[in-house]
Amino acid sequence: MQWETVIGLEIHAQLATMTKIFSGTSTAYGAEPNTQASAVDLAMPGTLPVANEQAFRYAVMFGLAVDAEIARRSVFERKNYFYPDLPKGYQTTQLEKPIVGPGHVDIELEDGTKKRVRIHHAHLEEDAGKSLHEDYHGMTGIDLNRAGTPLIEIVTEPDMRTAEEAVIFARKLHGIVTSLGICDGDMSQGSMRFDVNVSVRPAGQEAFGTRTETKNLNSFRFMEQCIHQEVERQIDLLMDGVAIIQETRLYDGESNRSRSMRTKEEANDYRYFPCPDLLPVVIDEDFIEDARRKLPELPDARKKRFQAEYGLSEYDASQLSNNAQMAWLFEETVRHGKDAKLAANWLLGELSARLNSEDRNILDCPVTGAQLGALILRISDGTLSSTGARKIFDALWVSDDASVDALIEAKGLTQVSDTAALERIVDDVLANMGDQIAQYQEADEKKRKKLMGGFMGPLMKASNGQGNPKLFNEILRKKLDQ
Repeated sequence: MQWETVIGLEIHAQLATMTKIFSGTSTAYGAEPNTQASAVDLAMPGTLPVANEQAFRYAVMFGLAVDAEIARRSVFERKNYFYPDLPKGYQTTQLEKPIVGPGHVDIELEDGTKKRVRIHHAHLEEDAGKSLHEDYHGMTGIDLNRAGTPLIEIVTEPDMRTAEEAVIFARKLHGIVTSLGICDGDMSQGSMRFDVNVSVRPAGQEAFGTRTETKNLNSFRFMEQCIHQEVERQIDLLMDGVAIIQETRLYDGESNRSRSMRTKEEANDYRYFPCPDLLPVVIDEDFIEDARRKLPELPDARKKRFQAEYGLSEYDASQLSNNAQMAWLFEETVRHGKDAKLAANWLLGELSARLNSEDRNILDCPVTGAQLGALILRISDGTLSSTGARKIFDALWVSDDASVDALIEAKGLTQVSDTAALERIVDDVLANMGDQIAQYQEADEKKRKKLMGGFMGPLMKASNGQGNPKLFNEILRKKLDQ
């Protein structure tokens, strides 16, 4: 039997406000546990919440960015449940009348196909605290610093059909919120978390299957792995004649395993009711237009500009423009290094590979745009060979505030471009390669191109990697073709 996967996402994005959504308590990251939880955050008797205007501005900006309806009147409800890191015994959220209504995000799949993913709605709510299970030897610690931090929860329609589509959409959404500046997008610190709803159905069937929800995925890789695993699990159960249970699951990215957390609750299980401490929030047209004027350049517009302004390919422009921090680093690199194509190659190649291998975020990149630009200048002017450039990049990665020129001098990596010196190296190397020379001279032009590599290796070794490959190639061809 052929199966079709149906995927919807719920995304929690922490809004980059200076204070919490209903109090003046700081949202700064890294404070000692429980030092940023006020009486309002804890709902102590006699306290009253006051809505944070900036949170509403950010929510409206998001709605405008995804071409969504903006509610002129939104209402907060209390979602009642009991958990140690929820000090109030309820979460203040929006259910019936959220701030952002239906919208959409257009994505481009790997085969070039365009697809529209619909946004059902996005609502404002407060975050809970954090349960700490490590280092307490059988006990759980509670840090309430995060309690009351403003979130926007973005709920999609079940429009995605593969794990790859879901990741492409998630990356696009990450690019939108970071470009807007409403969220820093640092998933390692929980600034953006994904809940994945997955079901399967026989191909051609219109009715949806029973879905499961896997919560709090904090990386694109984990999301993709989790969806693949959950699809396989559901198909195996259905093929064995076992019904899927609607439930909430947890996924462990380190072991690539998931487990059931609880059976899925319905809205009435939470006993939602309008929050008696907060009046409905009414937004006028002036507020919306002010938010519209504050909209920065978004990924799609940035992609077109990168193609037009820097002459980048559609692929390179797309990869660089979707992440706001990567886009900024690219333009800073070009400002210092001039060569846009070379800058794109290094950012998407060496730098991205290093970040991935160390599981680091672009926000945590140790190499600045000024440093990478200086490195590119030295490649462009012939000072550095590609091998030498990689050695300098390695040094920049582990050095604080290092100068490219100082590193080149200290490591003696200046590329040799003196024609007379290179010619002497070529003569010395060729003197011991009689058999290879004969083979080259007997070959046709097509085979000669392949054989050239056999000479370049010894030449670069003889020059300690500092010979200019282009000049080596010219001298070599001249001598071999005599």
